Amino acid sequence: MLPSSVALLGFILSASPPSPAPTPVSAASVLHAQCRTHAADPKNPWALAHGMDLDGRAFRTRDGRPASEAIVAGFLRRESTDAGTPARYVFDAFAPDGTPVEPHPALQVKTFLLSGYPMSHAFPASWGPVSLRELVASLQQDFRPALATSPDGAWALDALSHVLKPGGSFQNGAGETVRIDAVMDTALGTLESANAALAEGMKAGRAEVPKNKQGVYAHPCGGLHFFQAVAGWARFPSVRKAWGARLDAQVDVLVYRLGSEARQYEAALAAAPAYRIPVLVQMVKFYGHWLEALGRYRNETGWKPTPAQARAVAEARAALESATLRLEATGAFRDTATLALKEPQLALDLVGDACHAARGWDLWPVAPGAK
Repeated sequence: MLPSSVALLGFILSASPPSPAPTPVSAASVLHAQCRTHAADPKNPWALAHGMDLDGRAFRTRDGRPASEAIVAGFLRRESTDAGTPARYVFDAFAPDGTPVEPHPALQVKTFLLSGYPMSHAFPASWGPVSLRELVASLQQDFRPALATSPDGAWALDALSHVLKPGGSFQNGAGETVRIDAVMDTALGTLESANAALAEGMKAGRAEVPKNKQGVYAHPCGGLHFFQAVAGWARFPSVRKAWGARLDAQVDVLVYRLGSEARQYEAALAAAPAYRIPVLVQMVKFYGHWLEALGRYRNETGWKPTPAQARAVAEARAALESATLRLEATGAFRDTATLALKEPQLALDLVGDACHAARGWDLWPVAPGAK
């Protein structure tokens, strides 16, 4: 159950929204504006990383700096190590005041890699330049194979899979030889286990599988980052051949989730109107991440949706558009600063999820098969 303060806030914003905009707004413009405005805070590296998820290297802080430079200069720490070994570079999970920096291991390095920075790129840290190659080396030193079975492992897996190729390996700080093939095979097994209840519901033809924080629903963002990390590894033909039907089944489960979760969100809105804002935020989160996940999968592996999967993408775009416009009508997007004073986590969700949703929308500017 959501806190009563969230319910009260939802009632206030729903009952007394600001004056409507003079001209109609589009869902895409709302999402892009929300991300680019509120993710540009130079004091919030987590938000800056989400802005980079949308705009990559081009994303800048409000004071005009590249977001990546603000993240490294303001929040990267260097720890001394034994003589003869490289320094260790660390992003804390949270800043002393509670601002999220890297609540998930390797979030920032993964963001830099997927934004297209070359390994040789040097970022200006507080003590001098540090290269992306050095940050990746530090990630490898800290990496433990158990992250392949952890809900929090998605970001590290995504990062490593973009610097290594099949057959690649490295030695971590514990002296273990980490073989990327074994790590990613384990990660696929983790995704299969997390999705087991959904796969069973899909095979049984059930309309939905209730969300009870079980399996994949115990993962951050419903495991959609974990899907992205695993599925992207299949960009290598040898991996795609080896995984074959196993990965296809996970795509099918993801498509099945669309209908399963959509029914539950609409039911929640009808049953608990006082929680309208949190439910709508969750809808934007899910539909945006869902479109981003399949958009990345298509771009990275050459996947082509079947007619049924293409229809699901069109349905997800329509659902994201509807949820965004309904959320906009509450005034929450236009009053994020006030919301942050009362419900800081909900305000953060409004920013981060808008960035992912805007990216998902951009990856599917036209529904597949549309003319």
